[in-house]
Amino acid sequence: MHLPARNEISAEYKWRLEDIYPSDERWEQDFRRVEEMINTVGSYNGRLGESAQVMLEAFRTQEQVEQINEKVYTYAKMRRDEDNGNHIYQALSDRAESLDARLQAANAYLVPEILSLPAETLERFRREEPGLELYKFALEEIFRQKPHRLSAAEEQLIARAEEVTQAPANIFKMMNNADLTFPAIKDEQDEEVQVTHGRFIQLLESGDRRVRRDAFQSVYSAYRGLINTLSTTLSASVKKDVFYARVRKYPSALEASLFADNVPAEVYDSLVQTVRRNLGRMHRYLELRKKLLGLEALHFYDLYTPLVKDVQWNIPYAQAVELVKQGLSPLGADYMATMTKGLDNGWVDVYENKGKTSGAYSWGPYGVHPYILLNYRDNLHNVFTLAHEMGHAMHSFYAFGAQPYTYAHYKIFTAEVASTVNEQLLMDHLLKTVAGREKRLYLLNHYLEQYRGTVFRQTMFAEFEMIIHQKAESGEALTPSLLNDIYRQLNADYYGPGIVMDGEIALEWARIPHFYSAFYVYKYATGFSAAAALTKQIIEQGGPAVDRYLGFLKSGGSDYPLRLLKAAGVDMTTPRPVQAGLDHFAELLDQIEALLG
Repeated sequence: MHLPARNEISAEYKWRLEDIYPSDERWEQDFRRVEEMINTVGSYNGRLGESAQVMLEAFRTQEQVEQINEKVYTYAKMRRDEDNGNHIYQALSDRAESLDARLQAANAYLVPEILSLPAETLERFRREEPGLELYKFALEEIFRQKPHRLSAAEEQLIARAEEVTQAPANIFKMMNNADLTFPAIKDEQDEEVQVTHGRFIQLLESGDRRVRRDAFQSVYSAYRGLINTLSTTLSASVKKDVFYARVRKYPSALEASLFADNVPAEVYDSLVQTVRRNLGRMHRYLELRKKLLGLEALHFYDLYTPLVKDVQWNIPYAQAVELVKQGLSPLGADYMATMTKGLDNGWVDVYENKGKTSGAYSWGPYGVHPYILLNYRDNLHNVFTLAHEMGHAMHSFYAFGAQPYTYAHYKIFTAEVASTVNEQLLMDHLLKTVAGREKRLYLLNHYLEQYRGTVFRQTMFAEFEMIIHQKAESGEALTPSLLNDIYRQLNADYYGPGIVMDGEIALEWARIPHFYSAFYVYKYATGFSAAAALTKQIIEQGGPAVDRYLGFLKSGGSDYPLRLLKAAGVDMTTPRPVQAGLDHFAELLDQIEALLG
């Protein structure tokens, strides 16, 4: 199976980054423009207290240069993601990172200087200059951070260090996407196939157990060969998190991360505790899986293959687009028209090619439409991935259109709500329209897998992150054996006695990119739970719920995530949304057992 080069992919299946910059030369112009504006940003250093007008000019100048820099940064990064082996875009990406670090260093005086001003001065400035009213929430957020901010000189040092402290994540990304290769295996037809990141899950979905096992062992043999390097890389990333937390006087790296969203640590702890209380339901699901697959022993490479073996559901990309349109139609005419225009006009980079960044994401700079990176394979899983990433893209579209730059970028905590609402609406549509017992079983299995992968598995990841950061904070070395032991025990807890603890599964931590963005993954689980509540409202209430939901999308980052969700009708400060989702998981188990008789 040939993995094409980038230039072998048809233009209709590539995103159109020319909408950001028509050429690399135009990128270079903006790069130089940001370089020049860095000095202008710094010219306000020490002057913010002069007058309301000076403060407003400083804010507007910062916004202007940040917006241009965002375009420069995203274009370079997304060009590199097209082919990580392309040396031209490796260089542009490195330069963009360096420029961003210089800009953040130039901006570092802003928050400490504002915090040094008397409160009555700021209040007087707001009365004198109506333009400052726009920044009311931004200033509230700055003062919330006051206990954790340092002097201007110290902030500048930290900003300059960012380029270096990103090294663990960058090293992992290059190793994982550009350098790491997996041994080839024989497919169902006994033909040799190269195992890749993009093909891994598809191979694990195979009805041939030998193919599943070989793919599983192929991938983990590659990571085993680099395990010392990978443990050192992850350890360095964890130490970076601990360093920043201690420098900024947070009690822990976890609380430092949650502070950005104004989320109390109790929300994180409640998620882990609620999911752990419901692990019996996960164990029940795995027993059902083992029974339906007719296996004496269930292995980790058996977790992705559909329970209904004889359903061949090949879904080409064009059909996937139509299914997503049908599934998301409850979101209204405006949502549908915008989404359709995006699908037809260069928002999506569809297929895998050699060197392309694995997985999927949505990204894009303010002032330009959003983009979606896929590595599409013709199966149901990838249809849901398209719906998921379109949720992010449409969130960006609405937020960027409704909010000024200052408040346009939503927090990740709310981002995963928008993506998961799309997935759940698509599932609701399919369950209502797909006929036939076997396909309905297939869909119910997929829904159960969403819960397993998004609520149970991501919570397990979240607990792993919490444990390894606690170990590092107490002075323990994160050796390969320690990381393996922690990860193996978590799998034993979450998956239970009904699955064989394959030796390879202890290595899975080594291939999870999200661990280099610590305390991110719990938001998948909370987002899934919040999305379940919002989806139910949209289906049952129609127009009024859709209006509230679109208002939520348009709100961007104009308030704290928990407040935005509460206004939309979901209170994530209680365990109720998570528990309600896990109760729904149990109901799905009942449905699939009823269909099976």
